[in-house]
Amino acid sequence: MSNDADGLSIGQVAERTGLSVHALRFYEREGILTRPVRRAAGGRRVYTEQDVEWLLVCVILRASGMPLPAIREYARMMAAGPGNEASRLELLRRHRQEVTTQLELLGRSLDLIEYKVRVYEDILEHDHGCAPLAEPTCQGPSAVAG
Repeated sequence: MSNDADGLSIGQVAERTGLSVHALRFYEREGILTRPVRRAAGGRRVYTEQDVEWLLVCVILRASGMPLPAIREYARMMAAGPGNEASRLELLRRHRQEVTTQLELLGRSLDLIEYKVRVYEDILEHDHGCAPLAEPTCQGPSAVAG
């Protein structure tokens, strides 16, 4: 199937988006797409570049932790066209706050992991002989728990 004349097959879209064929069918069934997918002879799905662009947005939103019901709601608002931008903005602001909180938690986790790496590197480099269970009593900030 040619990209220009006939659109994109479900396999081509799967390859371009990283979604499985099963996931693409699921997204269509669940109302995640902003418009119906055109069907060719024999019922084959025919996607457009615009569909691919939207699906890539969905992939990023999903990877950021946005639940499918929120993505579905966002898709519904996008499909409705102009006039609901304030609602779209509110949905995205809420999600941005959730992602920001998630990043802060991950940052603290990374700090702890980096500290632990330094502790073990120091133990191995200087042969302190500290057993892992005794680690909190070995040198290092007491603010970081075992």
